[in-house]
Amino acid sequence: MPTSSASTTDAAKSSATGGGVQSLERAFDLLERMADAGGEVGLSELSASSGLPLPTIHRLMRTLVACGYVRQQPNRRYALGPRLIRLGESSSRLLGTWARPYLARLVEETGETANMALLDGDEIVYVAQVPSKHSMRMFTEVGRRVLPHSTGVGKALLAHAPADEVRALLARTGMPAATEKTITTPDGFLAALEEVRSLGYAVDDNEQEIGVRCLAVPVPDSPTAAAISISGPAGRVTESVTERIVPVLQQVAAELSDVLTNATPGA
Repeated sequence: MPTSSASTTDAAKSSATGGGVQSLERAFDLLERMADAGGEVGLSELSASSGLPLPTIHRLMRTLVACGYVRQQPNRRYALGPRLIRLGESSSRLLGTWARPYLARLVEETGETANMALLDGDEIVYVAQVPSKHSMRMFTEVGRRVLPHSTGVGKALLAHAPADEVRALLARTGMPAATEKTITTPDGFLAALEEVRSLGYAVDDNEQEIGVRCLAVPVPDSPTAAAISISGPAGRVTESVTERIVPVLQQVAAELSDVLTNATPGA
C-alpha cells in the first residue's frame, strides 16, 4: 500500500498508460461488482460476472491494490480497501449537503422532521436531517445506523430487491424487535415490501420507536440507493394526513433524483 499521495498518483498514471479510459471504466466496474458481492470476491468470480479475461482482471486488481482501494486477503481473495472509506464518507457528506434544501422543503410543507438515508451494506445509515419546528419532534443523529427491517426507509430501499436477496440480508442481520410492533419474520417483512410496492410508499408504524410514525419513499434512479422520509409523533402523522404527505414526499424525491443524477445542486 502506498504511503504518500505521490505514490498513489504514480500507480494511477501507470494504470492509465496501460489501458486509458477503458481500464478506468473496468476498474470502477470491478469495484462495484465487489461491493454487490458483499465486499470480498475471488478473481474467478469477477471474471464470471464481468466477462473479462483473468489476466485483465489480475492487472487491474494489482493497480487497485497498489493504490489501496483493494486489499488481498490471506486466502488470496480480494476485498475492498481502506482508502475507499474516505471517499465514501466524503460522498455521503456531499449527498447530505445536496439533500438538505429539499429536506427543508419537506419540513415546511409537512411540519415534520425530514431525513435522508442510504443502504450501506446490510444497514441503513442516515446522512442528512432537517428537524421539525415543533417543540415535540423526532431526532435521529446523522451517521446513525439501524437495521432495515424496523424502519420506513429500510422498507423503501428494499422494496424492489429480489426476495432471495432480502432473505439473505435478514439472515445476516437477524430481526431483533425494537418494539412490540417490529416485524420479526422474513415472511412478514416480504409481505410488508409487497405492500410498499403496491402503495408507492413505506410506513414505520411504531416499529422502531413506540409513539413514532414514519413515511418514506425511495429516491428514484439515485446513483446509490437512497430514500427520504418524514417522521413525527404518531398523534400527528396519522393515517388521515398520509394522503396529503405522500405526494409531497414523492415530488421532493423526484426533484432530488434530478440533482443527484446530474451532480449539479439546484439543477
